[in-house]
Amino acid sequence: AEDRPEGFAFSDTAFRIFILMASRRLNSDRFFTTHFTDEVYTPEGIKWIEDNTMVTVLTRHFPALDPYVGGSANAFAIWKRPGT
Repeated sequence: AEDRPEGFAFSDTAFRIFILMASRRLNSDRFFTTHFTDEVYTPEGIKWIEDNTMVTVLTRHFPALDPYVGGSANAFAIWKRPGT
């Protein structure tokens, strides 16, 4: 029901809740904490994780998104609009 700040996809309150919950989920996920090791992921798996971003995941699975998000360093930033 809140207005969105200029350039944002959702409201300030929703953003604050997302950030709070995302950090809690990451801190409690053993695959991002105690089990983020070569023994669990293998050295190749760790390298793959380090060499990929949300942009590479999106464009690998949805190649049609590449013109809009492909050049971005951040998949959560505002994407290019069609025709721009």
